[in-house]
Amino acid sequence: MSHNKDAWVSQRAYSLWESEGRPDGRGESHWAQALREFEQLELTKASADGNDLIAKLKAAGRLMRVYDEAAPAVEDDRQLKAAR
Repeated sequence: MSHNKDAWVSQRAYSLWESEGRPDGRGESHWAQALREFEQLELTKASADGNDLIAKLKAAGRLMRVYDEAAPAVEDDRQLKAAR
């Protein structure tokens, strides 16, 4: 286990313990919950520049538009009114 992972899980487990009123004998369950949360965060983490997330959204058809593409021009007043 890396130092960062241990530190994050330790701090989260402590936070869970405090939020439950500092109960005795719950350290293992708080640690296990914090570890599960850390693993979930790792599964959803994007790359630093976000390129992997953009690629996944494009593949899933969920990226609505690319910002550097120009919006299509409105050809006449009827389209302009319908767009409103």
